[in-house]
Amino acid sequence: MPHDAALRKQLVKLLTSGEAHADFESAIAGLPQELCGRVPYGAEYSVWQLLEHMRIALWDILEFSRDEAHKSPEWPKEYWPEKAAPGHASDWDKSVEAYRKLIQEVSDLILDEKVDLFAKIPHGDGQTILREALLVADHNSYHLGQLVMMRKLLGAWK
Repeated sequence: MPHDAALRKQLVKLLTSGEAHADFESAIAGLPQELCGRVPYGAEYSVWQLLEHMRIALWDILEFSRDEAHKSPEWPKEYWPEKAAPGHASDWDKSVEAYRKLIQEVSDLILDEKVDLFAKIPHGDGQTILREALLVADHNSYHLGQLVMMRKLLGAWK
């Protein structure tokens, strides 16, 4: 099915590139470690909290999509870290790597031709893999825009 293959490729491109906005790699590139835990004036969260929120939500959507036994975190408490800064210097890098791995897993799920993008997820209430992929793209683009704006407010954006 050429249309199906084209849709799958476009979905992955939507998740991994920055055609209409900054992509993930650009949004985090060169961010000084000491700014990760600062909350810019007028903002509700730090860049660290935003990254972790994106990672947690991505994990939740992926696990919901492929595991009927998955239990989502409590909203909103368990989707946002309480502390503005990472506990350890390595936590930022671990979160970035986890996000990258999750995006790859979502991409792999989308590209798997055995997965019907339009079939309802059996344990859901009408969701499809296509809907979940679009949800990830929408959620990520929204928060990537926030991340760039926060970097601007912190004086850490080109």
